[in-house]
Amino acid sequence: MPEPQPPEHHLPGPGRTPEDGAIAGTGMGGAMDLATSEGETLERSPGPESADGPQGKPRSLWSDAWRDLRRNPVFIISSLVIVFLVVISIWPSLIATQNPLKCDLAKAQEGSQPGHPFGFDGQGCDVYTRVVYGARTSVTVGVCATLGVALLGSVLGGLAGFFGGFPDSILSRVTDVFFAIPVVLGGLVLLSVVTSNTVWPVIGFMVLLGWPQISRIARGSVITAKQNDYVQAARALGASNSRLLLRHIAPNAVAPVIVVATIALGTYIALEATLSYLGVGLKPPTISWGIEISAASQYIRQAPHMLLWPAGALAITVLAFIMLGDAVRDALDPKLR
Repeated sequence: MPEPQPPEHHLPGPGRTPEDGAIAGTGMGGAMDLATSEGETLERSPGPESADGPQGKPRSLWSDAWRDLRRNPVFIISSLVIVFLVVISIWPSLIATQNPLKCDLAKAQEGSQPGHPFGFDGQGCDVYTRVVYGARTSVTVGVCATLGVALLGSVLGGLAGFFGGFPDSILSRVTDVFFAIPVVLGGLVLLSVVTSNTVWPVIGFMVLLGWPQISRIARGSVITAKQNDYVQAARALGASNSRLLLRHIAPNAVAPVIVVATIALGTYIALEATLSYLGVGLKPPTISWGIEISAASQYIRQAPHMLLWPAGALAITVLAFIMLGDAVRDALDPKLR
């Protein structure tokens, strides 16, 4: 007797091998083609969709911001200008080999000459050298004032926003008082009684009148961050107030403070020049752009180059920091993407 053949629906189709697939019978007498076996399907693990997909490493706000900043030409240009300013502030002798205090009255108010591209000021000093050395003072005042304002304002505003209640009310009223004081008028009053020739009285004045702005921004950021679900979950798990502030709230509330502080740095450099121009800021023999502009203002018709170069250096510096702050703001604000 011939051997019984297996049912037709168990045979592989034409040109198909058993390894390629199987023909499974259905309850209605039909057939269903399975491209892969059930075991093979269960063992196969889904691969990552992309480097940024669900299986990849999650990106944070800071990594996204850094990626955007690297592609922003405004950030690149302003960063190069600021790096150059910082370098010449630390080592001005790299591009200026002469002594900024060496003057020759016989060359007073003379224009550009070989070896003296910016000419001479009213005392016969080399304008180029004094502009280069003036960057050290102006940048130092701006950076130190910004760090002091950001630190003091962030601590006071963050604590007030986190705890609320009576401390928050007191801080709000104190900031209202400081906001009512005109900055230039306050500088004229407070710095007019200071006889020190160092930069620290000017820095202290800027910190005294500048912290309320950062404080309000930090307060609002902390109030917004502490209402998030992950903060409430950490609090429910028994996290202490210090851990909540330092681990969960501060990293997510510091972005607006960084943006405002970066923009304010250029403003503080301009404020130092304004106070020095009015005679209550830095005083000779300190070299700064504000002092140079003040000394050159009376010779603007006879020797305009004395005013042009320090004023141009001041404008470029302030513009670079403002552009940097705008680029950082665009990168850190998800609503602007």
